[in-house]
Amino acid sequence: MIRMMFCAAVVAAVGFAGNLQAEDKKSDCLKEGDPIGAFYVTKVAGAEDDGVEAGQELCYRCRYGQRPMVMVFARKHSEQLNQLVGKLDQAVQSHSDEQLKGFVTLLGGEADSLKKDAEKLASATNVKQVPVVVAKDTKNGPRNYKLDADADVQVVIANNSQVVSNHAFAADKVDVDAVMSDVEKAVK
Repeated sequence: MIRMMFCAAVVAAVGFAGNLQAEDKKSDCLKEGDPIGAFYVTKVAGAEDDGVEAGQELCYRCRYGQRPMVMVFARKHSEQLNQLVGKLDQAVQSHSDEQLKGFVTLLGGEADSLKKDAEKLASATNVKQVPVVVAKDTKNGPRNYKLDADADVQVVIANNSQVVSNHAFAADKVDVDAVMSDVEKAVK
């Protein structure tokens, strides 16, 4: 009987710790006000007039400094991702006075495959203002961003080097309107 009660207590404690870990995982993601750090990418396509050649490795986050910026991290392609990238490209153009910047970082696979996907995404969306890049850490993206491993698309919006908002989505559930609403708030 004592052994059975001990086992029940252990199971309850493990269950409680499991719930705590799930909560801790959520709290690990970047939140409003958190600082954004540097990370390196390789430019593949898009933003042909930004002074960066395709194949060049750099830190776009560093290049954009404290300007308002939208960083899209994508593991899976979808029509909603195309719509988001198209709207982001338009927003960067229309908010040039506010110096809004944006870039799309593909991750979650092998570099060569991601580069092909980046070319396809840039071609499908015809981006003029937004570079499409591949993360140096192709599997997980920048560690200091604590990206949600279960999200197909994650959008981090920042201004003055701090997170304004952070959205995580399944590829076919990207809420373009919610993201663009936060973009508008970030440039004000």
